[in-house]
Amino acid sequence: MSLPSTARIPVKLHKHVSLIRTADPLLAEELLARKTLAKLVAGRLSENVLLVRSEEEDALLDELKRMGHTPRVVRRDSRRS
Repeated sequence: MSLPSTARIPVKLHKHVSLIRTADPLLAEELLARKTLAKLVAGRLSENVLLVRSEEEDALLDELKRMGHTPRVVRRDSRRS
């Protein structure tokens, strides 16, 4: 089934954001339960993916390290926009 050329597909493009992806959805819940981290999270995209404003990235990493986590940071090529 094809869509008419005037049909809109519901897509959102988020620029200048960071994601937290956890291996376990329970860990995402734990992070959201912590007030200092929850205020840095802009939204939840799935049960184990959290959306973070990029300007909050350093504060988020510091808090994760304070909690004893060792996050792996993956950066996109900054030449692309």
